[in-house]
Amino acid sequence: MPATPLTGDLGATYARVGAALDLFLTEDRPDPVTRRAGWTSALEQPLPEHGVGSDATMAELLDVVVPNGTRVSDPGFWGWIVTGPSTVPAAAAAAALIAAPHRYSITASNLVEDLSLRWLAELCGLGAHMRGVYSSGGSTANLVALGAARQWAFEQRGRDVARDGVDGTPLALYASAEVHHTIQRSAGVLGIGRAQVRMVPVDADLRMRPDALEELIARDVADGVVPVAVIGTAGTTNTGAIDPLRAVGEIAHRHGAWFHVDGAYGLPGSLDERVRPLYDGLELADSAIVDPHKWLGVPVGTGATFVRDRELLRRAFTQEPADYLAPQESSDADAQTSLDAMGVPYADLGVELTAPARGVAVWAVLRELGREGVAARIRQDDDFARRVADEVRAHPRLELLTEPTLSIVCFRYAPGHGVDDDELDALNAELVHRLHISTPYVPSTTRVRGVLAIRPCFVNSRTTDEALDGFTDTVVAFGDALIAARP
Repeated sequence: MPATPLTGDLGATYARVGAALDLFLTEDRPDPVTRRAGWTSALEQPLPEHGVGSDATMAELLDVVVPNGTRVSDPGFWGWIVTGPSTVPAAAAAAALIAAPHRYSITASNLVEDLSLRWLAELCGLGAHMRGVYSSGGSTANLVALGAARQWAFEQRGRDVARDGVDGTPLALYASAEVHHTIQRSAGVLGIGRAQVRMVPVDADLRMRPDALEELIARDVADGVVPVAVIGTAGTTNTGAIDPLRAVGEIAHRHGAWFHVDGAYGLPGSLDERVRPLYDGLELADSAIVDPHKWLGVPVGTGATFVRDRELLRRAFTQEPADYLAPQESSDADAQTSLDAMGVPYADLGVELTAPARGVAVWAVLRELGREGVAARIRQDDDFARRVADEVRAHPRLELLTEPTLSIVCFRYAPGHGVDDDELDALNAELVHRLHISTPYVPSTTRVRGVLAIRPCFVNSRTTDEALDGFTDTVVAFGDALIAARP
């Protein structure tokens, strides 16, 4: 007999899942790789001919899958710019899986999708004139924004590129040498070409140099290349550096180029009044992106693109009509049931048709915390980076590689007696590996001015002051032990 699927009693089922997740977040557990043989053998089974039933499936989920999950929700995880969601947006996302499994039709979730985008734009200082659309994250959000930029650039020359295709005109994008590599991927997908992304040199603070940008654009224009867009980064993923947005935006507009701000990580940083002046010029942006799944603690898979004119997105990404989607042609005002119209037609504003109601989780965290609650979280994370920087400065065998602008700080162990940069790179890489194996501290590494850096990034809402206790002391102790063990 085939197993009966679980179709009811969601409350009891969610309660079991919630209890297992509470335990997962609070228990002291080893890294899943250390016990990989056990959970791998338990899960690597052939496709079942007959289902085992709901109870056995739930038991396997709660006993095997959940306990061997990722460490990104641990208080000491400061590696990637992503974290496990906090409780309220996680609950909102879970509710949306059933009540609003997609973002369309005349429902509360469709309204909240748009409302949360308006709130998010206001929170990040973008202004009411910027309208948005959600997608799966910064990679897709940048693609959507630069797709709008490409459409606009060709429209200025009398061509509908989304309808008629690229005509061989040489194009270029301009971004700092510290820009996120998804910009190159967007250039490739859009037919601009990865090699046509001009990497603008940076200054001593790793910010785009406006003089170098001006020179590169002027050279391209003289050669007949169309400057499609300039990308200013509001918080690089490497170090948190913020490009000089006003100077960069003014240069872009002077040359007839679109000005895009990649704020996937750092745009909410403007809520910290100590660094707000660095966002001067944000109002010049023609488009901007932010990932709520980074600093706002909503579930992974939530990015937002904002543009001055959302109709431009429609022209760039509209689909050809489909008979089975006829309700989207109806007026929302005339709808007599939720299925008589599609609500805001997000499918025509980006690259996704079927997509979850991501705005419910964003709405939930903004409703829960408000502007000041989010600002307090941002300031706290920035303070964590400053605390680590202070401890690094105070220790003779630690070297600060970047002053923290936002919540990222880069440093290295450097004993300073006959160890060259190549040896220090290897030593610090091994040091971070040992931190991951045997401590609760999980920073990542990056390269700063050619040398390998230890890079904690604080966006984790579960991190506390106590979670930082002993971090730099442990780095020094591990470094000392590695130096002492050298032949």
